[in-house]
Amino acid sequence: MRNVQELIRRFHEAPLLVFWESTKACPLACKHCRADAILKPLPGELTTQEGKRLIEQVAQFGDPKPLLIITGGDPLMRADLFELVDYANSLSVPVSLAPAVSPNLTPEVMKEMKQAGVKSVSISLDGAFPETHDELRGVPGSYKETVTAIKTAVEIGLPVQVNTVVWKKSLGELPDVAYLLKNLGVKIWEVFFLIVTGRAREELDITPEEYEAAVQFLVDVSTYGFQVRTVEAPFYRRAKLERMEGRVYDHPLHLQLVDRLRKLLGPPTRGVDPTIVPTRDGFGIIFVAYDGTVHPSGFLPYPLGNVRRQSLVEIYRNHPLLQKMRRGEFGGRCGVCRYKDICGGSRARAFAYYKDPLAEDPACIYKPT
Repeated sequence: MRNVQELIRRFHEAPLLVFWESTKACPLACKHCRADAILKPLPGELTTQEGKRLIEQVAQFGDPKPLLIITGGDPLMRADLFELVDYANSLSVPVSLAPAVSPNLTPEVMKEMKQAGVKSVSISLDGAFPETHDELRGVPGSYKETVTAIKTAVEIGLPVQVNTVVWKKSLGELPDVAYLLKNLGVKIWEVFFLIVTGRAREELDITPEEYEAAVQFLVDVSTYGFQVRTVEAPFYRRAKLERMEGRVYDHPLHLQLVDRLRKLLGPPTRGVDPTIVPTRDGFGIIFVAYDGTVHPSGFLPYPLGNVRRQSLVEIYRNHPLLQKMRRGEFGGRCGVCRYKDICGGSRARAFAYYKDPLAEDPACIYKPT
């Protein structure tokens, strides 16, 4: 756990990840969209020069510099995207891109990403089968195009991370998604758990018991060589520690998912991945909206300031809410949990449910003793 403590100390001063919602414009209309993306850019979007000033602010965090993830909407809707990537490279700020799977994402553009030094690309696959993925994405044929995009990235040597939203219809398909990703040669799987914000609706979400079964299942997935990350389910780390300590989890849904995983991939190839990266909303993560407004994360719409008027470094280090988050000043179970340093619960979900970003995470079933 020494490395974890070193990361915790580092995250008090600088984030690991800076997300920049470079535009609201996107060709898709996904049901779960955090951004409420639209077809055309909104007035007030950061200009090219303002984007460059933001990149300079990211560089001011010092070494090791945070990873800048340019997202949206669809960042490919910005004509200056590769100019911004080049500028980040000139300041040694690493960049990853999170494009939408649309006609903009051609093999030629993906090759340009690699040539431009983009560190990785995130592609969303929200079900193992076309019906599930296409329903959430709102675009018939999106599944086929997504699988093709993933194959292209792997073939040209552009590191690819696949993002999957856990929702009611994808939950039972998670083993099949893992099987598909294994066959595609994908090693990094980032699994998103819904926050009721933007276009995400409560009827898409799963229950706390299903959350726990899902994160426990992801612990099993890590025994097949995947690097599994979760978004808005930091209690995945608690689940990993419990399993490494020998705890057996036997919820029927978990057993069902693991049984399917074993049938598809055979026996595990290694032990539980022991990697713990203790990020959470506002701690190791910071989000800059299309108009420069800073939030703890893309799923927590609590304004902290604006990079047009303040330094991102100043906001991250000095905002009172972020300081409370970093000190673990949480309410309810999260405040007394022995795992709060490595987990801390989803601050975005606490805000969505209780309008208090420091409240307990209602999706976690763990009861501190």
